Amino acid sequence: MTTDQIINFDGDIPKKITIEDKDEVEQTRLINQSDEEDKSIIFKIIDKMLTTQKFKDFLIKMWLFCK
Repeated sequence: MTTDQIINFDGDIPKKITIEDKDEVEQTRLINQSDEEDKSIIFKIIDKMLTTQKFKDFLIKMWLFCK
């Protein structure tokens, strides 16, 4: 796209997509449409969050066990 095309844009501006209000199938489809780098980042964030939650659950169980 040239600078002139950007400045004099006459097409439709893409609308903001919010993934939270989509069902799981649509969420997965939207993620899979992302480029490889974005998908990698998304999955790393999800992995980190899941790992953190499992670690918190483990610590709570251990704390309750040691009481």
